[in-house]
Amino acid sequence: MKALVVNSTSKFPVMIPGTHENPVPGPNELLVKIEATALNRADLLQKAGNYPVPDGASPILGLEMAGVVEETGSDTSRFKTGDHIMGLLPGGGYAEYCIIRDDHAMPKPESLSFEEAAAIPEVFLTAFQGLFWIGELFDDETVLIHAGASGVGSAAIQLAGQVSETKIITTAGSESKLDMCRKLGADLAINYKEKSFETEIEKEFGPTAVDVIIDFVGAPYWHQNIQVLAMDGRLVHLGLLGGSEVDNIDLGTILRKRLSIRGSTLRNRSDEYKALLTKEFTERFLESFDDGTLRPVIDSVYEWEEAEQAQQRMKQNKNAGKIVLTGM
Repeated sequence: MKALVVNSTSKFPVMIPGTHENPVPGPNELLVKIEATALNRADLLQKAGNYPVPDGASPILGLEMAGVVEETGSDTSRFKTGDHIMGLLPGGGYAEYCIIRDDHAMPKPESLSFEEAAAIPEVFLTAFQGLFWIGELFDDETVLIHAGASGVGSAAIQLAGQVSETKIITTAGSESKLDMCRKLGADLAINYKEKSFETEIEKEFGPTAVDVIIDFVGAPYWHQNIQVLAMDGRLVHLGLLGGSEVDNIDLGTILRKRLSIRGSTLRNRSDEYKALLTKEFTERFLESFDDGTLRPVIDSVYEWEEAEQAQQRMKQNKNAGKIVLTGM
């Protein structure tokens, strides 16, 4: 089958068109003809050799896809040949075909194209996990979502907006990205390059006003995050793009405010965890894509042969929303 492979013969690894052996579905798996996949920052880490592939997963990059079921395993029952589905993958999305566990797949919303559907699984499941399973966001709370114009950030803003009376704050690095965040539902959007987000939050909502923080940046935001968190606040780390080592941590503030510091990845979670996460998200929010309440935010769509160009756009942080590959 066609697949995108990493060429490491040059100074920097690059994505090039190639081939790979066809995947074979097991009893509880589906063979899917991929129509579209989407990029994630984990792809850049794996490409550079800094993100080990989970045991048993495809070595091909790509953590999500939308496509058509070609073959069903003997123990599957939820889908049949010809069904249009989307889902989270442990790897294998940058290819013509992939396999996915039956209980990790979701029906593709009928109103969406394959390109739009491919932009849903990784970011919406990650945001859903961060906000509700880990962050435990409740009604009438205030949430701060960093990198609001990223794929996960844009999903998190929309999901938080479905919680009654939630106040949504976000950060981004340009006026166009801030405007996108506001259109998605952010009540306060702050340019982190120009203003101190803790100062702006205090002006608008008062000191220690944030109940939940979804953070992808890490070390550079630690002290500000701790400062703005309310009593019993929850800081959820889903990435460490700015670094992982923090100087002068004041444990007294964590104790005094009864703060919870939590972290998570999704790719290396168990199959059972991902199945339950997919099931709960599907039951709670999947219909919201067909009625327009939720929508994938797509920055750009590239032909699959242009994967390297697409990845460079993401690496340079030029995208607002998801970058999609199509035409496999």
